[in-house]
Amino acid sequence: MRGVARMPTYVVMQPTTLCNLDCSYCYLPMRAANQRMPLAVATAVADAVNGWAAQRRFSVVWHGGEPLAAGQDHLAALLTPFDPGVEHHVQTNATLIDDTWCDFFRQHQMRVSVSVDGPAPRNDERRARGGRPAYDQIMRGIEALRRHRITFSALCVVSDPRPGLATELYDFFLDLGCDVLGINIEETEGVNLRSNRWSAQAVSGFWAELVGAWRRAPRIHLREVEWSLRYTAAVLDGTADLVLPRHLDPIPTVGHDGSVVLLSPELAGFSDPRYGDFSSGNVLDTGLAEILAAPQRASWITEFLAGVEACRDSCPYFRFCGGGHAANRYFEHGRFDGTETNHCRNSKISLLEGVLAHARDQQRSAA
Repeated sequence: MRGVARMPTYVVMQPTTLCNLDCSYCYLPMRAANQRMPLAVATAVADAVNGWAAQRRFSVVWHGGEPLAAGQDHLAALLTPFDPGVEHHVQTNATLIDDTWCDFFRQHQMRVSVSVDGPAPRNDERRARGGRPAYDQIMRGIEALRRHRITFSALCVVSDPRPGLATELYDFFLDLGCDVLGINIEETEGVNLRSNRWSAQAVSGFWAELVGAWRRAPRIHLREVEWSLRYTAAVLDGTADLVLPRHLDPIPTVGHDGSVVLLSPELAGFSDPRYGDFSSGNVLDTGLAEILAAPQRASWITEFLAGVEACRDSCPYFRFCGGGHAANRYFEHGRFDGTETNHCRNSKISLLEGVLAHARDQQRSAA
């Protein structure tokens, strides 16, 4: 039975709830409010993180809202309590990036990941408040990164997965110059109530085409594809049982107010009469290490772990998927012990089927 590890590999922190964009598929409930993280919260988190970073590679991921909306002075203050060995990452929509922000990233050795959904017609969901398309602002920010020779990753949300789209997207990101690309099929979660149910044939066709585009020019680390290929190789050499870690990474997400949500950052800011606010504690009252020592104090986590075991017993893809994500179960099923979700189908099952379909096509072509 899988449980929750007591030591995470990274912490997600919300320096502000505010986002200057209003993307159609965004799940965040408070993105119009400007609630900034006090320095005391960062100091409390650093008390635990500095010790972990002394033992192993450790990252703090600054994730909003739009983290840069906190401002350079405030974000710099939040970074101060962390030891130099802690890696800092920021997930940003890039619209605020300019030369001074590039200097900031270099000074603080901050790794940058940019949210952009492909060429201009594919970014229609990403708009500023008032409805103005954000694409030109995003590209100005990315151009500043390139001008300063700052390596960056990219995160792309796909709202209509189907064959014919993947090659266009991959070619765009090749030209963009990112070194890592993550593909997120749109999810029904948080305040985004749009359906994420698509044809399995269409989604697996999208993934198969993406694998083909990547193999022709593998100059980007393609997150989902490379993970699926590692898993497939492990199946072939008989080590697939070793691919999944024995314990789930707790992924502590620290909200602007110090509240800590485990396992699924997307649950932060939400509450339910049955489960409360999903928080396992607050770092201003209880140390982060102590919060992680007893995660099952939150009733929903016990329910989620039961759902993971139900997946283990019923799903042939379990060793690849690991039991899915808590937030997807909750927002799709209304509880945590359900099993298969649309997210599982789109981003796990169809992904693996697409990779295998591409391999079969290549094998037939070589015969």
